[in-house]
Amino acid sequence: MNILISNSSGQPIYRQIVDQMKNLVISGELQEGDALPSMRLLARELRISVITTKRAYEELEREGFIISITGKGSFVAGKNLDLIREQRYREIENHMQSIVDKAAACGLSLQELIEMLSLFYKGEL
Repeated sequence: MNILISNSSGQPIYRQIVDQMKNLVISGELQEGDALPSMRLLARELRISVITTKRAYEELEREGFIISITGKGSFVAGKNLDLIREQRYREIENHMQSIVDKAAACGLSLQELIEMLSLFYKGEL
């Protein structure tokens, strides 16, 4: 499992871990039943506090992405991927509404906004 932590990110470290693990599950890189590294091992590999990895694992368990079994470890939970994708779509819709509101306030046309989005999507901005 390849988790990258950025200390310069405005996002807390535990949140970076949670988001990246969610993406691994959604993309299918982590499958139902796959074992996750222990909290101590992940903390050691990332050179962070065990408390931070514990918080990330607790958040993932609360959201239904993993299950933890005392004495055995943490594993990817069986979850309805359609539900996960639907949650992501709602997040995207909320961000897009905010973008549309800001674009309108700046006088940006729909065509200009579409062109800008296209450039971001292609990685050209």
